[in-house]
Amino acid sequence: MSDVASPPSPTALPSADTTTEATKTTATTTGVELYADRRDVVVVRVDGELWDLDREIPAGRVVEPVTVGEPDGLAVLRHSAAHVLAQAVQQVNPDAKLGIGPPVTDGFYYDFDVETPFTPEDLKALDKIMGRIIKEGQTFRRRVVTEDEARAELAGEPYKLELIGLKGSSADAAEGASVEVGAGELTIYENVRGAGRESETVVWKDLCRGPHLPSTRLIGNGVQLQRSAAAYWRGSEKNPMLQRVYGTAWPTKDELKAYLERLAEAERRDHRRLGSEMDLFSFPDEIGSGLAVFHPKGGVIRNAMEEYSRQKHIEGGYEFVYSPHITKEKLYQVSGHLDWYADGMYPPMHLDEELDDDGTVRKPGQNYYLKPMNCPMHNLIFDSRGRSYRELPLRLFEFGTVYRYEKSGVVHGMTRARGFTQDDAHIYCTREQMKDELTATLTFVLNLLKDYGLEDFYLELSTRDPEKSVGSEEAWDEATRTLEEVATASGLDLVPDPEGAAFYGPKISVQAKDAIGRTWQMSTIQLDFNLPEKFDLQYTAADGSRQRPVMIHRALFGSIERFFAVLLEHYAGAFPAWLAPVQVKAVPVADAFDDYLADVVTQLKARGIRAEVDYSDDRFGKKIRNAAKEKVPFTLIAGGEDVEAGAVSFRFRDGTQENGVPVADAIERIVGAVRDRVQV
Repeated sequence: MSDVASPPSPTALPSADTTTEATKTTATTTGVELYADRRDVVVVRVDGELWDLDREIPAGRVVEPVTVGEPDGLAVLRHSAAHVLAQAVQQVNPDAKLGIGPPVTDGFYYDFDVETPFTPEDLKALDKIMGRIIKEGQTFRRRVVTEDEARAELAGEPYKLELIGLKGSSADAAEGASVEVGAGELTIYENVRGAGRESETVVWKDLCRGPHLPSTRLIGNGVQLQRSAAAYWRGSEKNPMLQRVYGTAWPTKDELKAYLERLAEAERRDHRRLGSEMDLFSFPDEIGSGLAVFHPKGGVIRNAMEEYSRQKHIEGGYEFVYSPHITKEKLYQVSGHLDWYADGMYPPMHLDEELDDDGTVRKPGQNYYLKPMNCPMHNLIFDSRGRSYRELPLRLFEFGTVYRYEKSGVVHGMTRARGFTQDDAHIYCTREQMKDELTATLTFVLNLLKDYGLEDFYLELSTRDPEKSVGSEEAWDEATRTLEEVATASGLDLVPDPEGAAFYGPKISVQAKDAIGRTWQMSTIQLDFNLPEKFDLQYTAADGSRQRPVMIHRALFGSIERFFAVLLEHYAGAFPAWLAPVQVKAVPVADAFDDYLADVVTQLKARGIRAEVDYSDDRFGKKIRNAAKEKVPFTLIAGGEDVEAGAVSFRFRDGTQENGVPVADAIERIVGAVRDRVQV
């Protein structure tokens, strides 16, 4: 409690967030006292750190209110819900052992060591128990403990004891461990029934850094458990398998409902489902996990995507190269990938060993690797002969297929695959050209993404991880500063991604929102001073000296497969006419009009349009429904009146129809829509 009778008068200070007002305390107080008239405040930020509302705040601290509608407030709501879930699980099963329960994007999870996996019926029962705990209004109470006290109180929780042992080490030592322990003091949070009364009871407790909401009642009715899955403790296959329960939590029931509707829409748009329904691609078990094959219709879309990209790259001054899918081990030793990226590579193939009849090695073999990156091979192309400053910038481009050994648990259709084709470019330029080339590259990337129908972007700047990087701090600082200047000049929002860079250089990544508001990482632009050094790349400068080029790594789509999946979900399968596998489906009202529409289709094909007549034995209505199911942009219909008038009827994807359009006009409209990349 405060040592004064009433809250001190705060002194207003400027705040980075104009929606909140920072205050500086003049005496010991609490968030409860400071914001007694603010029911929307759920925690406070004290000198930048989140604190519980009832925690005593010393004098001289800068305090900001945090509402449940802010990202930090929402995370506290979700973490509080995770504690209620764990309490509910141990209420049903006292033998369940606790893992970690952090907030995550759109929700939370908690890991449990239980004898049998959770069933959907279990989750429904847990939802009801959570609802009762929430309505009861239990108080979250923070208590500082020593390591010995924590070990004594949590003696029956082996995973918590392990986390106590991690105190003071990197929070990354355990997935989500930052919600439990860190470099500071250890705390236990108790759920208290009847707080403030003589009969108050501690009904549950957990090792946790906090903070939490003041009461479970503030969690409200915007909580729902979603699913369960197996998960290794601390994310390592060497550790025990736990059961992870996922849930979502929102400030209101209406927000929960809106989120569940977004999930349902995302499920309807799932590229794996649409790919099967539209006969675009598949993942045969005989080939392997994360390795897709494109069917003819999917191949048409992919070819259209690639051809347009090729055209734009030629106009942008890129030169096309090709490289093999495997290489000797030494190449990736030189590049550093085997030092920093070996876990993401397929195991080596030992080849070319020759033996004598008695088994003696006459010629030692070598390790070959499937390539995870194209950049080392492009460096060899650059270094294949002497280069002059007159050739720079040199822009090398390749649709290069690479292979990365993703763990089976993270493989997800074509958005997280093991084999995929990158639209990969590496630009070699002088230090003086570097900034202009980065600016031109970012503009090129954004314009091309817009051509494919994405419009809403922001940028992310990934900076050096000191534990996973090569090169001097000075070089990294210069590269990072240059990328930041280019990103800022674009006018787009720039979000930091601390320590998220690859080992050889910082990067800008373009984040794009799709039609239902989800964010996807698209293009990446990396500035690299280090690989040119490792490969000893040089060019002859104007004064005759040998100079080191700067290298820009640039993947526009990221990968063809992933970009294909993103567009498929963005358009819900209804691709714009220029990308649609079948752009026009001609449906005669009766067989007598087949030849008439066949002539229209012939004229369309002569103009480069992908058109076909439905000659199936289905009735007319079924043919129309089939065209709609296949999401064909233009369905052309012809009956007796159309033939007499030399016309066709248009039927569009939304079910509307336009009758009596002269054939010549219809052809020009379709050709124009494809040429102008119009969404119909």
